[in-house]
This record gives sequence, structure tokens and C-alpha cells, in this order.
Amino acid sequence: MTLKKKDFIEIEFTGRVKDGEIFDSNIKEDLEKTDQELKEDPKPFIFCLGEGMFLKGIDDFLIGKDVGTYNIELPYDKAFGKRDPKLIQRMPIKAFREHNLNPIPGFVFNFDGKMGKVLAASGGRVIVDFNNPVAGKDVVYDIKVLRKIEDKNEKVRALTDFFFRKDLKFEIKNNKIIFDVDDQTKSVLGIFRDKFKDLLGLNIEFKGEYKEIKEQKSEISEKNKTETKEKKSTSAKKETKDKLDKTKS
Repeated sequence: MTLKKKDFIEIEFTGRVKDGEIFDSNIKEDLEKTDQELKEDPKPFIFCLGEGMFLKGIDDFLIGKDVGTYNIELPYDKAFGKRDPKLIQRMPIKAFREHNLNPIPGFVFNFDGKMGKVLAASGGRVIVDFNNPVAGKDVVYDIKVLRKIEDKNEKVRALTDFFFRKDLKFEIKNNKIIFDVDDQTKSVLGIFRDKFKDLLGLNIEFKGEYKEIKEQKSEISEKNKTETKEKKSTSAKKETKDKLDKTKS
């Protein structure tokens, strides 16, 4: 079963710095070898090949391969790129103390969604490195492709998990994904209409949306009918008045 771009696949993986430590994995036994805290048991990862949902170097390698196990070596320029000196920044220590944080060298903090590692702290300034921890390093991935995903429900769940990091209520009906979500999620989902259509061949709709559109169309139709009647009535009155005026003259 040759894998192609836009195929959805399920994998287990472990990423290591070449000749070094594990930096990422979705296998419990491998994660236990790292200093990462396990909040829940990891699970296999489902993603769409060639769509930027996983490392591009891995995507490029797997396209054209079969379901199976692979050991993939990637040089830094095919993995996480080179280190960027511009991503090493100075920050006032006050910004940490306002949030009751102690910027100890080696600690990693989340700065509005960007992960930064404290390199040094002195003189009221903290030096923070926002480079990916593996930037500039050659890496090795052990990848096990478990299966190719055919079920559209699994594909939708994979995309919503990737984009939203949570489960969303939906059903697939008449070549449409009908989401049952709040208004805020609706507005964000709307951004991905073209992506869902491209990858799944399905249009996005929202529960109750068709009923609302139907009601709106009905209201517009009734309004048009009323306006048409009023126009006809006005026209008839004008025509009658014109005839009376001609009779008088």
C-alpha cells in the first residue's frame, strides 16, 4: 500500500538527537526515559501526509513508502533548521517577577505560546533563547506507520485535534461535515472551510444553519411578496387616478 500525499496515516514515533537524547515521542516507554511529565498516556498520531502537520523531512521520506517501520536520519536543515541569533533576546527580570516566576538558567517558560529557555539572569536582565531546542542539530526518527486511515470520521477528528487540540461534536451527512459548536468556534472553523474541502472533499456546515438560512429565505420571500402587492396596489391606484383625470378633462 504505497503512501501518497494527502493520505491520512497513523504512526508511532520517537525522535532523538543524533547520538543523543530523546526529545519527542508518542510512545510511553520512550517518554519515560526523558524529563517530560506524563499527564496522560500518549497515543498514536494521525495526520495528513504533505500538509505541514508533521516534520516536512518525515513527510517527504514517507511519501512513496509502504506501511511499515523506518529509521530516518535528518540533517538539521531538513529537520528544525539552524539556530537564529535573533531569537536570543534580553528581557527585564521585572516581567518574570510580576508573575511570581524565578528565571533560573535552564528553565523553560511559555511566553504567549512561544517556548523560551532561560540562558542567563543578571543585572536586572534575563537572556532567553526562543530557538527550538533541537535547532541546529541532526536528528533521527524511529517511525512505525501502523495503518492508512480510510474512515472519514477519523480524518475529521484528526484535523480538529490538530487545529483545535480538542474534540468537536460533528456528523457527516450528504457530503457535509455538520458541526455542533458554539459561535466562537464557528468563526474559527470558517477559516478552515477550504482546507477541509481540499483534504476530505467535504463542505462544512453548522447545526441549525440550514434551518436559519431557510427561515431567512422565507422571510425575504414574504417581504418580496408584500412589496410586490404594495407596488401593484400603488400602480392600480395611479392608473385609476389617471383615468379619472382624463375623464374630467
